[in-house]
This record gives sequence, structure tokens and C-alpha cells, in this order.
Amino acid sequence: MNEESSYTPPPVWQWEPEKYGGTWASINRPLAGATHEAELPVGRHPLQLYSLATPNGVKVTVMLEELLALGFEGAEYDAHLIKINDGEQFGSGFVEVNPNSKIPALMDRSGAQPVRVFESGAILLYLADKFGALVPAAPALRAECLSWLFWQMGSAPYLGGGFGHFYSYAPIKIEYAIDRYAMEAKRQLDVLDRHLADNTYMCGKDYSIADIAIWPWYGNLVLGRAYDAAEFLDASSYTHLNRWAQEIETRPAVERGRMVNRPWGPPEGQLHERHDASDFQTRTQDKLEDTEA
Repeated sequence: MNEESSYTPPPVWQWEPEKYGGTWASINRPLAGATHEAELPVGRHPLQLYSLATPNGVKVTVMLEELLALGFEGAEYDAHLIKINDGEQFGSGFVEVNPNSKIPALMDRSGAQPVRVFESGAILLYLADKFGALVPAAPALRAECLSWLFWQMGSAPYLGGGFGHFYSYAPIKIEYAIDRYAMEAKRQLDVLDRHLADNTYMCGKDYSIADIAIWPWYGNLVLGRAYDAAEFLDASSYTHLNRWAQEIETRPAVERGRMVNRPWGPPEGQLHERHDASDFQTRTQDKLEDTEA
């Protein structure tokens, strides 16, 4: 470490909001709990999702759309948009559902007592067990599936909060941090590519919650939709991972799930809130009318 990059930690780290810049500075506070009173809306379906179409949010909307495609009517849901840049995740209602103040958060009101579920991996597993779908029943295959599910939960912070933050969002480009996390991101891509060389999906021949968890992060990365870094990471060289990512991208439930709670990007790819399956048809009709106009 040279003199220019030397750093001495303070005696005690203190929160100094004015000191931190970057895209997510306003929500990078060292305190938990609600900052304001705000009730959450409740729709007409038992499953109430409070989310945003970040990779973690997309996991759950894809899962729900896949369950509906399989014929599980009980998977109908209301998806309410949570604007994290506006601090809506710190409202009292949201904190009651997720004390960690992160999207996504789910309330299941189908039983005598409402059940809250937070953390995207926990939501995927909860829904898979609730409906008996998209997770293997055989012990060995279930263990494999859960291993990859938890691999994603443990690995993605290095990709997002590590590489993605320092490469795309940090106000100061720190060479060491970017290079360190870039190498870890490439290692993770290699892990996936080697595994998918011998497997159609993450857990073998059948699509599962492991694929649903991993695709929004790593599939989008190699498809060029994350951090403008696909070329930098030589993403096209991971041929088996690209084959898998492209195949999953074409699934109708994935196409729908990517739209839900998305307030950015091309208008035709946005469905800010979803309260019924017909909302997709209405959105498509609105798009056609806009084009004709």
C-alpha cells in the first residue's frame, strides 16, 4: 500500500451522510427501524408482495409467475411497488414485514394468521414448499438445489455490493477494490459455467428455484444488462452459462416477472404494480395504443 492510498480508521466510525456520495448514499445508514409512519397497501389476493424489480425482487415475481403458469391458482398475488430511493422501505408498515428494510418482502394471508417472509431466498423456498413445486422432493436432489440456492445468496453480495458498487456506483473509482471484486465475479462466473457444462439447469435436468434465484443476477450479467460490464468481464467466453441464460430469458413467466415493479427502462417493459394476470394484457394494449398514436 503506497502513501497516497494509506488509510487510518477513525477511533469509532460515525455516520456522516454528507460524506458519502454515490447512487445509494441516501439509504446507506447504520440504523435499523422505521423512519416514518406509513401503512402498506393490501390488495385482494392472499399473497401480498412489496418489492422493486432489482435482481432480488425479480426472483420472487418470476417465481410467482412460474407457479401461475403451472396452474397454481393460489399463487395469484398483488405486487406493490416500493421505491427504495425514496426510502419507502423504512416506512413503519414495511419494517413490520421486514425488519431488515430490504426488498422483497411477502405477506401470506391465506391462513388463520398472516405469515411474513423476508429475504428473497427464503421467499422462494417458502413458496416452493407451499405449492410443492420447483424444488426437488428426492433428498439428494433437494440438497443439491438448496446448495445452489444458498450459493447465490452468499455469492451475489460480492457481485452486487462488491463489484457492482465499486465499478458502477461508487463516486470514486478505487483500482484495488474494482480489480479485487472483478476477479471474484469472474471466479463465480467460472463456477457456474463449469457446472452448466454438465447440467441443463442448476440442479440437473429440471428447472428449479436455484435457476430462478441465480438468473436475475448472473444471467442478466452475461446478457449485458448489469453494470455495463459484460465486455469488461469477458462474459461471452462463458459459453455454457450463456446458453442457460438465453434459454431462461425466453420463458414467458420470466418475461412477465421481469416487468413487475419495474419503474425504469423502456415503457413496454414496465408494469409498476401487478394486481391481476390481466394487468399484463392491459399493459400490452396500452403499448399498442401508444404506438398507433
